[in-house]
Amino acid sequence: MSPKKKKSDAEGEGAADRGEFAEGARRVYDELLARVGEQAPQPRLGATRRAAELLGDPQRAYPVIHVTGTNGKTSTSRMIESVLRSYGLRTGLMTSPHLTRVNERIVVDGEPISDELLVANWDDIQPYLQMTDGELTAAGEQPLTFFEALTVLAFACFADAPADVVVLEVGMGGEWDSTNVADGQVAVFTPIALDHTQRLGSTVDAIARTKAGIVKPSASVVSASQQPEALAELQRAADLTESTLAVEGTAFGVESTTVAVGGQLITVRGLAGRYDDLLLPLFGDHQAQNAAVAIAAVESFLGSGSQALDHDVLAEGLAAVTSPGRLQIVANEPTILVDAAHNPHGARALAKALDDYFQFGRVVAVLGVLADKDAAGIVRALSGTVQQFVVTSSDSERAVDADELAAIAVGVVGADRVVVETDLVAALRTARDLAEETEGDEPGGVVVTGSITLVGDVLALAQAPGGLS
Repeated sequence: MSPKKKKSDAEGEGAADRGEFAEGARRVYDELLARVGEQAPQPRLGATRRAAELLGDPQRAYPVIHVTGTNGKTSTSRMIESVLRSYGLRTGLMTSPHLTRVNERIVVDGEPISDELLVANWDDIQPYLQMTDGELTAAGEQPLTFFEALTVLAFACFADAPADVVVLEVGMGGEWDSTNVADGQVAVFTPIALDHTQRLGSTVDAIARTKAGIVKPSASVVSASQQPEALAELQRAADLTESTLAVEGTAFGVESTTVAVGGQLITVRGLAGRYDDLLLPLFGDHQAQNAAVAIAAVESFLGSGSQALDHDVLAEGLAAVTSPGRLQIVANEPTILVDAAHNPHGARALAKALDDYFQFGRVVAVLGVLADKDAAGIVRALSGTVQQFVVTSSDSERAVDADELAAIAVGVVGADRVVVETDLVAALRTARDLAEETEGDEPGGVVVTGSITLVGDVLALAQAPGGLS
């Protein structure tokens, strides 16, 4: 078997762009990739701020809801955007990383930006990016990175739309993340846990302190339930900026959740109202909690947390939510799900969702992990739910070698529960065969997890002619 061609580390955790790009859009992506990649972010705001300043500060053309945290950022951002759009607002949404196309990261009014607009806005901002690069180089600094340039591009796209409100997901951390040149009227925190420890700190309080840097003066701060040390940092940031802090479990929260066809029915106590029997077409209690945070964020934005949302409008917005790569079913017989859990906290949420929302007689995981992640912690978190691990690697330079990852998995669950398949297609085939060996009446299932790049690879296979059949 010939070795796989790995994609450049400049792509960060996003999967390679395999869509049939127009020539110009492909050029945009290639020019972004030529810059320093997302996994080597510069702890600075000055570069992005200067490029935005030269462009006339497009990020000030619309109000911003800023979202950070360790897990659940993208799903929560998507929920906020969908509810705001149901209110008739023209929305902008920036998320990262992408799964199959870079266009996914810049969404206007619910749709990924078109190739045409991506190219037009990129070409418009090129002179200003080049001016900023020149100034940075002259000062002995790195030119704008992939993510810094992408952030400026998103700001320009949203101003051009024009957007009534923009939901910005932080790329990494918060304080020095390039999205933080925008001033969020609402700062949103999903659960904070250990991840990216080499860049954000080795303790939860250090990571929370960095993330708390998105809180701006007199902002509304909405947070998921947090570990005490993380909550202390958020409270400190709110006090210093004279902002108001609303925390899940006290100010708002999930009252109930019931498994339903295609997702769940949730009842949420918001900041200003109670919302009964809302359909959320996503699986997992963690998604219900994300929805509660999203609802509180929208309440804070539209009515400063003192005015209840219209139940029907809210229901419409939540019912339309999608979150690709998050407990997403991509094939049947047997069921294959993909989930972007890439740290122990996310893996624990995945395991609980598999136990609570699916009735599999046997669960087989196709696992691929990136080099800077806690692979043993991920396997340990899944070990009570997953009977067999088929270890492989994604199409990324940062993917842990399959044999190395297998050794880690064996150290956690034993050799009898680990199979190695270096080729992804073969890994999926093996996992399906193992899932079909289940005993009893309940069918087996396959979950692909461990890294966003692996999920992106499988989604690309699912979207190709013939799919995963």
